Amino acid sequence: MMSIPELYELFLKHPVITTDTRDCPADSIFFALRGANFNGNDFAVKALESGCAYAVVDDPQLKGDERFIHVDNVLVAMQQLATYHRRQLETPIIQITGTNGKTTTKELTAAVLSRKYDVLYTQGNLNNHIGVPKTLLRLRSEHQIAVIETGASHPGEIAQLSDIVDPDCGIITNVGRAHLEGFGSFEGVIHTKGELYDYLRSKAGAFVFLDGDNSYLTPMTSGLQTETYGKPGHGYGVEGEVIECTPYLKFRFRMAGGEWREVQSHLIGAYNVTNALAAIAIGRHFGVSAEDAAQAVAEYQPTNNRSELMHTADNELIVDAYNANPTSMKAALDNFALIQHPHKMLILGEMRELGFASAAEHQKIASQALSMGCEEVWLVGEEFQAYAEGALWFPDVEAVKTSIEGGNRPTGRLILIKGSNGTKLFQLPALL
Repeated sequence: MMSIPELYELFLKHPVITTDTRDCPADSIFFALRGANFNGNDFAVKALESGCAYAVVDDPQLKGDERFIHVDNVLVAMQQLATYHRRQLETPIIQITGTNGKTTTKELTAAVLSRKYDVLYTQGNLNNHIGVPKTLLRLRSEHQIAVIETGASHPGEIAQLSDIVDPDCGIITNVGRAHLEGFGSFEGVIHTKGELYDYLRSKAGAFVFLDGDNSYLTPMTSGLQTETYGKPGHGYGVEGEVIECTPYLKFRFRMAGGEWREVQSHLIGAYNVTNALAAIAIGRHFGVSAEDAAQAVAEYQPTNNRSELMHTADNELIVDAYNANPTSMKAALDNFALIQHPHKMLILGEMRELGFASAAEHQKIASQALSMGCEEVWLVGEEFQAYAEGALWFPDVEAVKTSIEGGNRPTGRLILIKGSNGTKLFQLPALL
């Protein structure tokens, strides 16, 4: 079996890794990961034939080629290699987690820090036990700072990911009612997200960026150095507030002792002011000027179905179909209620992984949606069926598509499309 220091010496000579035989850059290292329905070891030979220099495997039956690197567990080896690599470079690392807003905060933070530094940051939402080490293994000596997003759906996951990342500082964007099936309760969510604080509390010189207005997070930071952001009037390091959402967020902020600055963003939703202030607070700590931070946030364009404003031939769409949980769904509806438009419509998909709380949470959202005075409310998914009186209910997105194509196509509407990724509402904009 090859040790991690030995594997690292090979990695230095072949610093590109892959876990997919459909993408095998020349001289890269293939990690033969196992999944519920696949075994990467079965593709190790193909990886070598496709141009990889080595294949890291954990199947003792694979023999006869010196390019096979045998380890006890491929995933663990990749994670350990990532941590070992991170510690050799000693690049300052910011770890981001939270129920909602972590990807937007990560993107905004990277945009702000990029005004002054060469930044490595998580691509997309590669924030799990596989995506995090893959991101860390992209770290190079020219990177001056790294922003790593970490997600979790079960207790202990943030602790494990923090061990891999070994962050110097971190931020929990918020805690909300998501993945209740995996966490068991809202308290379980709080405890799991708080595992980041636990890790940083044990590391000398570590600190956290804190939303000072969050009543759940503030008590959890005992014993930690904090840099704060939030609403005006509390002495935070960065303070700010919403000016308007029509539908794009316009807000103002100032760094402690500085002047107020207004920012017209491309973000939809008043709730995004907290994500923007977090990014600005991180930028402030690392010496990014208020002017540069403001410009970075103003220029940032969200993608990937995260509160995108789309104009079609017949409608305006606010598409937020990447993820949904009770906290983010309520925030989206609250924000939608603030937007002035004569013909508003809701298309809401069910929220996944809520376990025992699913029925009650779907009832709350349906009730809120039906009380907003929108001209039409479409509810999609079995979980909404019992609470759909007064709305148009569909079992799945295919039924919605059939209805639209059959002549039930809205026109002249401002439509909020929001639901869990699994409901596939992202397929609808092309039809609207």
